[in-house]
Amino acid sequence: MIGVRLIDGVSACDDVDMSTPGTPLQAALIPDCTKPEAHHAAYRSAKTNDAIFVCIARQGRHWKVELDAMASSKPIVPDQAVTVLQAAAEALVVAGTVTKANVGADYISMWPIESEKKAREIAAAFHAALYGLQQLHIAVPSRRGRA
Repeated sequence: MIGVRLIDGVSACDDVDMSTPGTPLQAALIPDCTKPEAHHAAYRSAKTNDAIFVCIARQGRHWKVELDAMASSKPIVPDQAVTVLQAAAEALVVAGTVTKANVGADYISMWPIESEKKAREIAAAFHAALYGLQQLHIAVPSRRGRA
């Protein structure tokens, strides 16, 4: 298992499947995809399981969080819901927890993050939020196009 870090004795990318739709990952299970092969394996697992992709990756002394809703075939969250995610990311920037954040309906990335623990916490929180907003969008019919 070269390049795949073990968390509690379990491979973060091959043995732990990305969550099933509606079930976000806990912080301890967020894959460390610092190595490209680990990233590819985790993304492939997310697509296979029709799940939102999430990972952390070391960048020098710091960490990055990445989420990609395009790995899932479920609908992308609407713009109104994305504002919630953007507000949370902006709060992290204002607090100095991250310096840069990109937030869209289908992709989120934030960096640099001081510690792996904080990166996992942020990744798990945004993964849960994105899943929740996606499920809400599926459950609640859109008013768009109605007279």
